Amino acid sequence: MKLSEYKYSRPDMKAMESEADSLISSFRNSSSAEKQAEIMASVNKLRNHYMTMSTLCSIRYSQDTESDYNQKEKAFYDDAEPAYQSIVSKFFKEILDTPNRKTLEEKFGRQLFTIATQTVRTFDPSITEDLKKENALTTEYSRLLSSARIMFQGEERNLSQLEPFATGTDREIRRSAQKARYSFFEQHSDELDRLYDELVKTRDTMAKKLGHENFIGLGYDRMLRSDYNAQDVKGYRDQILRDVVPVAAKEREKQRKRLGLDKLYFYDEPLFFPTGNSNPKGEPEWIIEQAASMYKELSPETNEFFEYLKKNELMDLVARKGKAPGGYCTIINDYKSPFIFSNFNGTTHDVIVLTHEAGHAFQCYMSLGFDVPDYYFPTYEACEIHSMSMEFLTWPWMKLFFKEDEGKFRHSHISKALFFWPYGAAVDEFQHDVYSRPSMTPKERKQTWRSIENRYMPWKDYGGFEFPESGGFWQQQRHIYESPFYYIDYTLAQTCAIQFWQRSEENPQKAWSDYLRLCKAGGSASFLELVELAGLTSPFKDGTIGAVVNSMENWMDQFPEEQLK
Repeated sequence: MKLSEYKYSRPDMKAMESEADSLISSFRNSSSAEKQAEIMASVNKLRNHYMTMSTLCSIRYSQDTESDYNQKEKAFYDDAEPAYQSIVSKFFKEILDTPNRKTLEEKFGRQLFTIATQTVRTFDPSITEDLKKENALTTEYSRLLSSARIMFQGEERNLSQLEPFATGTDREIRRSAQKARYSFFEQHSDELDRLYDELVKTRDTMAKKLGHENFIGLGYDRMLRSDYNAQDVKGYRDQILRDVVPVAAKEREKQRKRLGLDKLYFYDEPLFFPTGNSNPKGEPEWIIEQAASMYKELSPETNEFFEYLKKNELMDLVARKGKAPGGYCTIINDYKSPFIFSNFNGTTHDVIVLTHEAGHAFQCYMSLGFDVPDYYFPTYEACEIHSMSMEFLTWPWMKLFFKEDEGKFRHSHISKALFFWPYGAAVDEFQHDVYSRPSMTPKERKQTWRSIENRYMPWKDYGGFEFPESGGFWQQQRHIYESPFYYIDYTLAQTCAIQFWQRSEENPQKAWSDYLRLCKAGGSASFLELVELAGLTSPFKDGTIGAVVNSMENWMDQFPEEQLK
């Protein structure tokens, strides 16, 4: 069945709450673990149906944010989500308190009960109106970014459609494209400040109602971080400052010399080679054909998976007006189908985002046999191992997409990974500072960002561009508004993904076998348990990042200079 044929209907929340209450009551009053397991299956069926409808709405809204119907449906779920969270919280409280817990843990796995423990801590009826407000604010932010209509070179473009101009060889065009981009953010600066200010204060209010000092503890519970804490993350960021930033600064200087520039400004950073970046050699349909060939050769599992996506139209990949920016993978529970969303724009990123989101989707596809929806995806930082590792495990097929520029692609891919660690750590430290001091003014937040940015990315020079120079660069990062604390996850996963890259360079079959085992485990274990399952070294262990960065630096130093022109 194609995505367009999936049936959508707005759920009757009162009926769902009534049915859930009845099932939960039956669970509480049952003394049989076997009967309770059957009731859990019924509750999960109810949950799956709600999540299916919510996801279908979210997909269709991101495909066309300007549709009145999509906006109304999205507003319905913004308002209904707290009621659904209440159902889940009640359900989880019962499975945590039942005398049959040990038997149920043996059947469903300990991780479900870890998830339940943290989920229960994130909800109370007293925060219902705050959750509704938070949902509405994040939707408003997404709609604002999607509304961008920027005249550039005689044509109206959205933010994604500006990217090819920002990565080209003509320096003045790169500069003009960034000027056009940030003119949009400058025009909406007050609105962006207001939205984030309200989000921070709303989240802080919820955290205090739930007994937290500030939102950080609640934020970690929402992210289901069970085997590390904020202090562990700080130690990890310190590793990045010590072991990554100096190497990244050195590579930026090499880039400046390679491009023949007196000064590397921020609008020069996306260009890695004087003759141009390694953009794919065909249109979106052609890219999909190459990807199909790649996944057919990679493994029987990936071939079956990718053909399923193609056959059922479970990918929406190309940028267009009215479409939400960014990329994601989600699951449509009742149909047991992953879905990939992105904004192809003719740049190297098209291939990276496709392999990245395909990594998420493949893991999901391999995990759909679990009895509980909570295992379809693992926690976020573990999710990103699958996606970022897939980017590197597909390296042997990059010639399909980039032809004679395959070497350029590999070098820029490693370079981007190196430069990403400091940025990801800066985003994370910024959020910790913001939520530990929620009374900061918008101006103080921007000053805080600029201070953090200068430590993690000392090479950054905005060349007089007022908006980013004054500390506004972070306001284009959707995660900061929409998914607080969801960003260090990418850097943790990248530390694991580079280990998969190292393994694949030495023993591709072993690397793929370990990766497949990780995918099949889905969300049935915590982050560090999954890292161990895959035979990887924990990113939190001192020296881990230094070791992987050293291998990347050695690889770049040995790269043939003639391929970098």
